[in-house]
Amino acid sequence: MREDAVQKNEKSLVRSNLIHWSQFVQCTGVCPYRLSELVEMGWIDAVRISSESYHFPEREIFRVQKLMRICRDFELPTIGGTIIVDLLERIEAMEKEIAQLRSLI
Repeated sequence: MREDAVQKNEKSLVRSNLIHWSQFVQCTGVCPYRLSELVEMGWIDAVRISSESYHFPEREIFRVQKLMRICRDFELPTIGGTIIVDLLERIEAMEKEIAQLRSLI
């Protein structure tokens, strides 16, 4: 993950909702190598506490669990799964927008 993105995340995230690396791995079932890969890709929000310690927002648990299921079910590499999750999130956001627009009519 780029250093400026980590610093930005440190300012924008509420520390009380952060989960330590080991707890995050336990909650999501993601292997530490894959979690490192996600952090390096900048796909997951992470707060660097020290040079070797990251914490993650609770909201990322569901997102990573979804990624793990998609990768496992479709036998995809991490990058393929992240693309699918990103597209699903975009579809969900568009569906909400459509519903809001329809309610205005």
